[in-house]
Amino acid sequence: MPFMIGRAPIRRTLNYLNSGKLILKDEIQIFSVNYNTHGEHHDGARRFVFWHLSQLQYKNPNVQIITFRNMTPTPFIKCYYENGNTMLIDIDGKSKEDILHHLQNVICKSLKVQEEESTLKKKIDNSANFGVGCPRSCICVIPGQIPCPAIVPLPYHMRGKYIRKQNTGEI
Repeated sequence: MPFMIGRAPIRRTLNYLNSGKLILKDEIQIFSVNYNTHGEHHDGARRFVFWHLSQLQYKNPNVQIITFRNMTPTPFIKCYYENGNTMLIDIDGKSKEDILHHLQNVICKSLKVQEEESTLKKKIDNSANFGVGCPRSCICVIPGQIPCPAIVPLPYHMRGKYIRKQNTGEI
């Protein structure tokens, strides 16, 4: 398989991309990493970019991710928010694990929020669902269905009560 050639080919597998833990908050639009390709205090940033940037891109398709190499004396991460604010995160001398844990605590969604979104997505993805908390409040809004009995009364032949009374002779 040609995609398994090169440095650390595991990074190009779907299982590896899905195992990423960095799911950024919805307010973040741009995520930039600044580091140098040489220097001991840039080592954690280089390793973070090598091992976790592809997962970050895969898990956050609506976020623009930029890397700037050899343009700064100290490594840092800068996040740009929707409202125009920015957040500067210093990663000078930190290991890739320290950077990963710090980003999870500062700019990523919590596990509780991720679980709520996944259950909501599952609920919304199924077009057969209707009622409270779903995209459709009632089955009658779907074309081809019988209108709501609260608005348009059902015809007599569709009412069980009417049919049973008709068979017994009582009306």
